[in-house]
Amino acid sequence: MRIAIVGSGFSGIGLAIRLKQAGFTDLTVFEKASDLGGVWRDNTYPGAACDAPSHLYSYSFEPNPGWSRRFAEQPEILAYLRHCAAKYDISGHIRFGVEITRAVFDAGRWILHTKDGAVHTADVLVAACGQLSRPARPDVPGLDDVFAGTVFHSADWDHGHDLRERDVAVIGNGASAIQFIPHVAAQARRLTVFQRQPHWISPKPDRRYPALRKALNRWLPWAQKVPRLGIFLWFELVLNPMLISPRGRRVLAWPIRALCRLNLRRIHDKRLRAALVPQYEVGCKRILTSNDYYQALNRPNTNLITSPINEISADAVVTVDGRRHPADTIILATGFRSHDFVAPMRVTGLNGQDLTTVWQHRPSAYLGMTVPGFPNFFLMYGPNTNVGSGSIVHMLESQMTYIVAAATLLARGGHLNPRTDVLQDFDTATQHRLATTVWNAGGCDSWYLTSDLVNTNNWPGSMTGYRRRTRRVDPTDYHLVTPVPADLRTEALDA
Repeated sequence: MRIAIVGSGFSGIGLAIRLKQAGFTDLTVFEKASDLGGVWRDNTYPGAACDAPSHLYSYSFEPNPGWSRRFAEQPEILAYLRHCAAKYDISGHIRFGVEITRAVFDAGRWILHTKDGAVHTADVLVAACGQLSRPARPDVPGLDDVFAGTVFHSADWDHGHDLRERDVAVIGNGASAIQFIPHVAAQARRLTVFQRQPHWISPKPDRRYPALRKALNRWLPWAQKVPRLGIFLWFELVLNPMLISPRGRRVLAWPIRALCRLNLRRIHDKRLRAALVPQYEVGCKRILTSNDYYQALNRPNTNLITSPINEISADAVVTVDGRRHPADTIILATGFRSHDFVAPMRVTGLNGQDLTTVWQHRPSAYLGMTVPGFPNFFLMYGPNTNVGSGSIVHMLESQMTYIVAAATLLARGGHLNPRTDVLQDFDTATQHRLATTVWNAGGCDSWYLTSDLVNTNNWPGSMTGYRRRTRRVDPTDYHLVTPVPADLRTEALDA
């Protein structure tokens, strides 16, 4: 079978490795950029790092004894992915600089059209594009046509733009912003941070690993496995119940909230401290970690603005209270288009169904991976597979196991098309469970929710529970479509 994977981040590289280990060698990873890495290739802003501990934010089958610190930074994570691709001989399967713009299921195969006009075919198509791959730009009057200064998104950092002696405005205060703001504050003449909602921010238990610890990791494998298990259990037994269970919130939220409030004591000014206290439940938005964000806000050249932005003039950001905040540089920390799971690729399934049209109300997929009407098509990090706590790599490995099992089943012949009633039952149960989670009921406005307040991103259970659901493929969940004879398929493709 020919297997096509779109994207070369943690999802695409990991799946390619697992497929190759299972004996599938006719596989191609299509990557629109000139290098692998996905989000860890693109996000090069100062201070970029993972907020999940390194020993858990890595493949279980390829532990890294040489992590330099507990929370690895972007260059080290990218180097790890390159190492994995090289070690497992995946690099030769990657087609760099090839962007798949359209995929059509026709005559029993997927026909893939590239941006430069080339055509490829595949029996199985996997979209490993991720939820955090397309930067979101705010719709603010004047941003694109009036402002005379420099504008860039944190995911497309302009390293050639010198921030020294600049009046910098940062729009947003989420996970990326709290990492780069301390670096910007140390350079800019004046920094203005525009905050829509404050976040619960706990201290970051980060530290560098000494040479002895790294040597121990190499000599004794359990030296890595024990902390990995400990971190996993912390997420599964403490943080996850706090997020998904109303009772868990009552019992477990207060110490996390207290820790965050203790961290907030780093802010010297009482009025500023009050503006940084969230009015929603802890965990409704992702709990952030930082040891230097609050110190950056204490600096005399830094100002926090909570009034909404009205417009942007040639040289300032104007808020609804009429105040002008001078700026010659605007950095957008406005997140990603997290509900566009395959965009800008257009996917067309049976009977000309377009995935964008099928998902016009909201995205949904069985186990976050398969959609009725789109045979032999799988998503990784698809709808309702994000974790509010823990490591997405663990969830991705569960999906790798499932897709490899599906490919093994498909190797016998036929096409897997998920049943509509199976997806409906799964989606109904998922949304019912999400209704009582802190993400839905915690009183915040987060990227987990669509404009009509439906949670299309998070998994309403534990990572262990998801792994149980995906450890094997149940053929009764699918319609097994009879293969089209080779001569008819050739005629259809020629036509």
